[in-house]
Amino acid sequence: MCNGLLQSELQRKGELLSTTGENFNQLEQERTRLASQVESLNKALAALKASGASRKGKVSAAGRARIAAAQRVRWAKVKGRKVVSITTRRRKLSPAARRRIVAAQKARWAKWRKAQKAR
Repeated sequence: MCNGLLQSELQRKGELLSTTGENFNQLEQERTRLASQVESLNKALAALKASGASRKGKVSAAGRARIAAAQRVRWAKVKGRKVVSITTRRRKLSPAARRRIVAAQKARWAKWRKAQKAR
């Protein structure tokens, strides 16, 4: 009788060990799968950071002026006031100034071509 109890107890322990071993294998597989998913998420996050998410550019004075003007227009619409357009006048070159610039640029290109020929 004692021998039969020992055998049944050993069988239960053996079943428990085999079940534990199977569970252990399943847990290892799950851990491997999750580790690969975490790695792919880390790569995706790194790609997002590298693609310009950390870009720190400066806005020019003209850009700030346009933003401010647009905001003034929005507030005027909300408050029901007349919208005053704030546009900057473009400066215009005189024909003489334009001719001087063209002549200087032609001279620069002639000098560059001459240097290229001398090579």
